[in-house]
Amino acid sequence: MTLAVRPLTEEDRHWVGEVATDLWGASVVVAHGEVFEPAGLEGFVAEDGGIRAGLLTYRADGDACEVVTIDAFEPRRGIGTALMGAILALGHRRVWLITTNDNAPAQRFYERLGFRLVLVREGELRRSRLLKPEIPLVGAGGVPIRDELEYELVRPG
Repeated sequence: MTLAVRPLTEEDRHWVGEVATDLWGASVVVAHGEVFEPAGLEGFVAEDGGIRAGLLTYRADGDACEVVTIDAFEPRRGIGTALMGAILALGHRRVWLITTNDNAPAQRFYERLGFRLVLVREGELRRSRLLKPEIPLVGAGGVPIRDELEYELVRPG
């Protein structure tokens, strides 16, 4: 594997919109009551031999950085880890993100990287579906998607 991570460029924007639609059912994602357009965010692309293998989008605000989307197109190849390494290398004191209660693999992944579960927004997906009706009722393994889980990594400083 010749994995390389590079910043998202303007030439990638259309592709990012396609990825969001393919993976998330629309060109937008919703988290904590906000609607995000990944194609308009900053981000990183992971490439394996010049082929796009993953995508991470984020929103930075001062010393904090929210990971809005992260997708490794082939699991368990180090793509997600490489993308998270790129975001952590930006040096923000607090890096945080949202996942849902059904996404146990993501929860394990974030915890392996040192993130901590800091907040559970019970029933938040009801509100999210008002903003984005495409969000399914049931997720991975037949688990009802109900709650948002907020994970964070805070560095001393």
